[in-house]
Amino acid sequence: LTHNHGTENDANYKVANGNKEPGKGFGHVCISVDNIQAACKRISDAGYNFQKRLEDGRMRHIAFALDPDEYWVEVISQKDVAETEKETTTDLQTYKMNHTMIRIKDKDASLKFYQDVMGMQLLRTAENESNGFNLYFLGYGEGKGAGREGLLELTWNYGTEKEEGKVYHDGNSEPQGFGHICVSVDDLNKACERFEKEGVSWKKKLSDGRMRNVAFVLDPDEYWIEVIQNEKYGKPPGEY
Repeated sequence: LTHNHGTENDANYKVANGNKEPGKGFGHVCISVDNIQAACKRISDAGYNFQKRLEDGRMRHIAFALDPDEYWVEVISQKDVAETEKETTTDLQTYKMNHTMIRIKDKDASLKFYQDVMGMQLLRTAENESNGFNLYFLGYGEGKGAGREGLLELTWNYGTEKEEGKVYHDGNSEPQGFGHICVSVDDLNKACERFEKEGVSWKKKLSDGRMRNVAFVLDPDEYWIEVIQNEKYGKPPGEY
C-alpha cells in the first residue's frame, strides 16, 4: 500500500480502481480463506461494501469486497463451499494472498513474456467463450488452487489484440491507482543482465538513480514489474 501524504485530507482525491474508465486495467487482488461464509459475514459486519456478495448471481463460490479506495478484493474458499456453510468462525491466520489480476491486450505476447522472460509457469487456463474472455493463472513452483500464494491472473478479452495502440491503463500515469507487481530473484545483478539480453523494456534499470537495489521491467501492456533481491539467496547490492 502506497500512501501519499495529505491525500487523506483532500476531499477530491480519488484513485482509479482499474475496473472502469478512465483507467481500466488492473482488476483485483484475491484472498483465499478458510470458511468463506463466515469470512464474508465478518467483512460485512465491519461495515465494508461488496461489489458482489457470495449469494449474488450464479457464482456462489466467490465474493468481491471493496476496500476503502474501492479496489476490488476477491474472496475465495480454500475448502468446498458446501462444507463451510454452517461454520460461524474464521481464522485470519489461515488466509493467503492468492493472486493479482490484470487485463492484457494480447494473450500470446503476454504469455510468452511471463513464461519465457519472467520464468513463470502456466498453471491453469479457464476459457469462457460464451462471455468472450479467457483467464490464465501463472506462478512459480508447483501446486494449484486456493492454497497457493503470489499467483498472477491474466484476463484476456477476445479481440483486444486487434485494437490499435494501448488498450489498458498501467495505473502509474493519471488517473493513478495500481502500481506494480514484484518478483524476487536469486541474483539481482545476473537477473537484470539476463533481462537485458532478452530485450525487455525498462522503467528503471538497476543502474538508474540512487536506488541501485531495485529495477522495474515493463510487460507488453506496460504494467510495471519490480525486481528485487530475494535475501534468502544473498544480500541486495545496495541499501534502501
